[in-house]
Formats: sequence, C-alpha cells, structure tokens
Amino acid sequence: MLCYKIDEPFDFSPLISYTIPDMKSSIHPQDYRPVVFSDEIAGFAFLTQSTAQTTETIKWEDGNVYPLVKVHISSASHPFFTGEEKIIDTEGRVDRFASRLKAAEERKAALAAKAKKAAAKKAAKADR
Repeated sequence: MLCYKIDEPFDFSPLISYTIPDMKSSIHPQDYRPVVFSDEIAGFAFLTQSTAQTTETIKWEDGNVYPLVKVHISSASHPFFTGEEKIIDTEGRVDRFASRLKAAEERKAALAAKAKKAAAKKAAKADR
C-alpha cells in the first residue's frame, strides 16, 4: 500500500476558476405599490406589494382604495393547497373536452359495431 505524505496543503484555486459576472444595474422594477389580488371564484383576496398594472380599483378593509388584479386561481382555490378537487372552468374548456370525448367514444362504438356486422356477414357467407 502506497501512502504519500503531504507536507503542505494543496492549493485547489488554479483548478477551480469561477468568474462572477458584473451585476446589471437598473433591471429590477422600482415602482412597487400596494395591490389587491382577488380570486373571485373562491371569494379570497389579499393585499401585497406588486408592480402589476391594472385599471380596476377596490376599497380595502382598511378603508383605502387600492389597484385590483383579478386572478383565476389562488391558494384558496388551487387543489394542491385546498386538498380537494374543484373544476374551475372559466372558458368552457372542460365542457368542450367532455363533448369531444363523448363524440370519440360514439365513433369508436359505431366502428366496432360496423366491424362486428361485417365479420358476422363474412362468417355467414363462409358457412354457405
């Protein structure tokens, strides 16, 4: 078994070269203001700092008027946070999907019936 004795600590700095790029200045927004985010489906709203632009306003619980941003899903309505499954369909997507699924199943059943009928006809012809 070979053992090497190192008298001096090894300098790893030449092997590892990290270059830290200069930070860009003025890329972060500076116009933060209080904004109310509202999930109307769940009846949930919260006040926070944001740069989101909106033309709507709302009178908040403290009596002040704040800009209002409406959201479709929040922690009050998302199944991950609530633990229950809700279908939130704001644009009819679920209904359109269900109708396409039903039509596909009907086409599949019609093709299966047609194939069964053709097989029975072929079997009857072969029996003659």
